[in-house]
Amino acid sequence: SCKGDDLSKRLVSDVIDATFESIGKSIKKDKRFSYPAFGTFTVRNRKARKGRNPQTGEEIKIKASKTVGFKPAPTLKGSL
Repeated sequence: SCKGDDLSKRLVSDVIDATFESIGKSIKKDKRFSYPAFGTFTVRNRKARKGRNPQTGEEIKIKASKTVGFKPAPTLKGSL
């Protein structure tokens, strides 16, 4: 039996949504979010690069962009 058996799926979904929204706001504001024993989310810059249109095979330029990176904490890595 799981500890959360008495929680509704709706409540759990709402809590998870609120958590990810909060993480997103923190990353946007501070450029990082760290949760001990889980890991750290950071903003990473991706350089402009060449790519291919998969439908036509035509070479295209992909603009520089930002993405979110994740580095797991040693505790999380060790539990796998």
